[in-house]
Amino acid sequence: MFGTKKTLRGLRIAALTADGVEGIELTVPRDALRRAGATVDVVSLRAGRLQAMNHDKPGGKFRVDATLDQVDAGDYDGLLIPGGLAGPDTLRQSEAARAFVRGFDYAGKPIAAICHGPWLLTSAGIAGSRVLTSWPGIRDDLVNAGSTWLDEEVVRDGNWVTSRSPEDLTAFVAAAKELYASPYAPRSTSVRVSAPQRRAPPERPATIARWLPRPSMRTAAGLLLLAGGVYVASRRIRGLPALPTNLALADGVRRFASTTLPRALTALDDAWGDARVPASKLGSNARALYREMESVRRHRSHRSR
Repeated sequence: MFGTKKTLRGLRIAALTADGVEGIELTVPRDALRRAGATVDVVSLRAGRLQAMNHDKPGGKFRVDATLDQVDAGDYDGLLIPGGLAGPDTLRQSEAARAFVRGFDYAGKPIAAICHGPWLLTSAGIAGSRVLTSWPGIRDDLVNAGSTWLDEEVVRDGNWVTSRSPEDLTAFVAAAKELYASPYAPRSTSVRVSAPQRRAPPERPATIARWLPRPSMRTAAGLLLLAGGVYVASRRIRGLPALPTNLALADGVRRFASTTLPRALTALDDAWGDARVPASKLGSNARALYREMESVRRHRSHRSR
């Protein structure tokens, strides 16, 4: 099925990760692959929600679609391994994760890894003789495992694509999409000497958080306006006669304020990551609206008796 596809429609990609994943290295490739037509499942060691990081600060949380004991490499057409320091370090200590990765490589399926993601390839015992790149800090680990390490934004070697860091995401996403669409390519044979160690650690831009993917301000403003509209509606409902239709309207507004709006704000907070004003704090307004609507409901119910 590979080698002839021009789009990613119908492909299933496993994004293997764990707590401590670099959030942007999961969300940007995942969302780009989904827009291209692929189904992307977040696969991890445990169920629930994973804590992502924005470099060394807590970021958003991401829901796990499947655990490693529920799936195997045969269920998917390709593998994505995001980076971050803690996530790949946790996965490389798991035999289930290592076996999952080996299943893709033994079948010749495409693997895209970024930042510390290639750590897992090394621990799985499949990085020897490969040409790749990674976060510069793990260069020696890869070279000692027999890999040829290049200091380039993206490296393709047969069914593998690797990249260094979030700063290379544009090139990584483009290469990953091409990889999943056409995974059969010759192994690299022209390079067999690793790039030298860097003389100093790379400087991460201090403003990296400014270009992290977040909901637009239009979305946030829309939710705030919606909350304001609910509040205005609640004030007007207070003066309506105790008719069944009015009671039903009050009950509908109450349910919206107590469930839908807080959930939307929580989802916004998860996607917003390390925003300076977490959207979940706005949930207190929604809870206040709920109390207002509950008071109206009890009042109208009492008057209708």
